[in-house]
Amino acid sequence: MEVPGNDLTPIASALGQITGQPLDRHALSGVRVIDFSWIGVGPLTALYLAHHGAEVVRIESDTRHDLVRSEGPFRNNEVGINLSGMYEDNNTNKLGVTLNLNHPQAVEIARRLVMIGDVVVESFTPRAMKKWGLDYAALRQVRPDIIMVSLTGQGQTGPHNMHPLAGIILPGLAGLYHLTGWPDRAPIELGMPYSDWVAPHFGALAVLTALDHRRRTGCGQHIDVSQVETVIHALETAVLDYTANGRVQARTGNRHPSFAPHGVYRCKGWERWVAIAITRDEEWESLRGALGHPAWAGAACFATFRERHRHHAELDQHIEQWTSQYPPEQVMALLQAAGVPCGLVANAQDMHQDPQLAHRHHYWFLEHPEMGRVAHNSPSFILSGTPRELRHHSPMMGQHNEQVFKEMLGLSEESFVEALLSGALE
Repeated sequence: MEVPGNDLTPIASALGQITGQPLDRHALSGVRVIDFSWIGVGPLTALYLAHHGAEVVRIESDTRHDLVRSEGPFRNNEVGINLSGMYEDNNTNKLGVTLNLNHPQAVEIARRLVMIGDVVVESFTPRAMKKWGLDYAALRQVRPDIIMVSLTGQGQTGPHNMHPLAGIILPGLAGLYHLTGWPDRAPIELGMPYSDWVAPHFGALAVLTALDHRRRTGCGQHIDVSQVETVIHALETAVLDYTANGRVQARTGNRHPSFAPHGVYRCKGWERWVAIAITRDEEWESLRGALGHPAWAGAACFATFRERHRHHAELDQHIEQWTSQYPPEQVMALLQAAGVPCGLVANAQDMHQDPQLAHRHHYWFLEHPEMGRVAHNSPSFILSGTPRELRHHSPMMGQHNEQVFKEMLGLSEESFVEALLSGALE
């Protein structure tokens, strides 16, 4: 989606120079990515590049499916390797091929793909790519300027580098779970592999930097991303507080050390809530006015921030007695009109009906051969000169084998059939 009235061709041209290719409609046109990764962190890193024009070849194996292909939600609750909504959202704009990397011929084909690629993405423990002969040292022999990004749990080196870690464990190692939950209860995990949605931003940005470095120097490089270290960036001041003050921060629920009231409050309806954050005294006065200046709000125990923070539990009870009488949309509209920071705690239905998201074309709809019309999340930023675009659905298992191996790689019909019959393309 282009922004009308903005001529940013010079900026777009500068972006296009990163690839060393003529400028096309998308910022990363001319960049080819060979994606060996699976599940979340690697496919999402490659996805961000694909959204902006990179040609991504996704390598899978029919002998061991990507686990996400077996995870829901499934359209109409019908389970199938081509029916996972999560897989679909993580892999749009990609070409999909199958290679059984435990087969020597498949490894040779993979090397040939790297020879015509610019970037390699992988997310296994360091031993996996080395076992296949596809580690950075080996790939440099076939493509000296290759850029490889490895998104492992704890990095390529160190005493714990070989630990296989699921995404749900990584935030614990990074200290995040120590801060999530209520102070008088056990830590609360986030219900999702948090690092899989944090680390790709670091990985994709590092790839862009490496592409620019290669444009200037002709040299590729190996990008070593530790997912644990990326999640540490989400801890706000916890590490600084310890190193500067020797203080170990603890769980505080919805409380904030500098704001009061600060919390999530029940509204009318089933599981309907709003979030309210009062950051200064002027906003507190606005909240009092929006509530109609109830007698309790004028009590001395709520007159200053320190007093409100000290009596936060009582304050929350009063506020929720009011919010629970109204739908969250009404509470949000009233408080925002009064200058009070307040937002709906949106569910999936709310987000699909959100006029702001609709205006920014956040949801893209694509036709999938087996799932039909499916909604997708778009990138969270817009480049006005070289726009994002979702061009096609995620690949069916092995959908582009002939296109990639015969047309792109140049395998003859005889060689393709031989590889197919040998089991290399499983």
